[in-house]
Amino acid sequence: MGILARDGYELTPRADEADILVVNTCSFIEAAQKESVDAILEMAEHKKFGTAKKLIVAGCLVERYRDQILEQVPEVDAVVGTGEVERILQAVHGDLRALPAEPPAFLYHDFTPRILTTPKHAAYIKIAEGCDHPCTFCIIPQLRGKFRSRRFESVLREAENLAAAGTREITLIGQDTTSYGEDLGLRDGLAQLLTALANIDELLWVRFLYAYPNRVTQKLLDTLAAHPSLAKYMDMPLQHASRSMLARMKRGSHGDAFLKSLERIRATIPGISLRTSFIVGFPGETDQDFDELCHFVRAGQFDWMGVFEYSDLDNAASFSLDAKVAAEVISARRNRLMAIQKKISREKLKNWKGRTETALIEGPSKENPLVWEARLQGMAPEIDGKLYLTDIELPDGRFAETGDAARVEITKTDTYDLIGRVVEVLPRCENDGLETATAKDLTRTLKNQPPAHEKLHRITTGAPLRVLG
Repeated sequence: MGILARDGYELTPRADEADILVVNTCSFIEAAQKESVDAILEMAEHKKFGTAKKLIVAGCLVERYRDQILEQVPEVDAVVGTGEVERILQAVHGDLRALPAEPPAFLYHDFTPRILTTPKHAAYIKIAEGCDHPCTFCIIPQLRGKFRSRRFESVLREAENLAAAGTREITLIGQDTTSYGEDLGLRDGLAQLLTALANIDELLWVRFLYAYPNRVTQKLLDTLAAHPSLAKYMDMPLQHASRSMLARMKRGSHGDAFLKSLERIRATIPGISLRTSFIVGFPGETDQDFDELCHFVRAGQFDWMGVFEYSDLDNAASFSLDAKVAAEVISARRNRLMAIQKKISREKLKNWKGRTETALIEGPSKENPLVWEARLQGMAPEIDGKLYLTDIELPDGRFAETGDAARVEITKTDTYDLIGRVVEVLPRCENDGLETATAKDLTRTLKNQPPAHEKLHRITTGAPLRVLG
């Protein structure tokens, strides 16, 4: 999106306004793949009967089915894989239809044009791409290529530029964030990066997602504990607790080892919020395996948890495994596991009632414009619960604004969410909001204002997926 905007293209969310349609696809799980295919077919109809002149398909689905997409959907003019992002202009200009399939190698950097698809006060930064783990249920290595880290200085510059433009919270992402820097020769690379980011005064919080269990070092934990601006939060997908299931998944370890790890994390960082995710219905999962997982969830007492139903992917290693679990059994197991977590979440959130905590104000709720939304540092954007605000007016008549850090009194708790009222707006860093030349350039990019002398074309993306770079 940033590359297109830099070249003078105006982005629009409305397909009926666009000259060029771009569908950015996902193919990681069956549901995402279906959504992507539906979006392609919908945009094909827009091209046939609307004003659009070109249809381009990009992203993960191209890495799996580039030839089939061109053959089966004749309305598609070009395909651009995950390693070919910088070729998007060639596709738009008509100079590219498809490249030969090659292992993805693209890695964006701080000079890559970017448009934030998140609110200004919160941004994601991808610090690495690809993955080298052999998990049998996963096709990320095929879709994204081998693990490769961004340069330390590149990540730091991007974070500094975002902070100068008004970003208050940065979330670091990658398929394997805890391996950051290993390919660059850095020891404890993520801990080093977090230490550097913690020194950016304008940032309220820095967090990272997707920790791999055996990559969570004591150095990393000590770093999180040492810096106030590093969110006391960890997302560590464990996938299962049964030794046999984890062996079949080629992830190793077992529930008892995970419990010891959780104990170490909580001892080092008191009050940390922990999130994890599991897969139910993996081939060979017996009633005993699932009961072991249920017991583990009760013992683990996670703050947040997601459960995915296993689905076959034809080029994943797990596709050829025997003892497949029936779909209705998988669904029932997911519901049962989430029911356990629902009780845990309700009880854990009760402990917040009556406390006054620092929160990041998100703005009016999309679900109910009469209330506002905020998040505590233990709530990651988009995936965890929310803090709903019933009152954002201060005693002096001022109101809290989107992007403010505020002290919020928590007055009520629910199963997954909190309710409270703003009692104080915290002052921003004195450098926050001062526009350096770099910040001005970034702000123009974020606002998507192409140079006036360039001809404008409207272009739309057909799938509402987060786009980095």
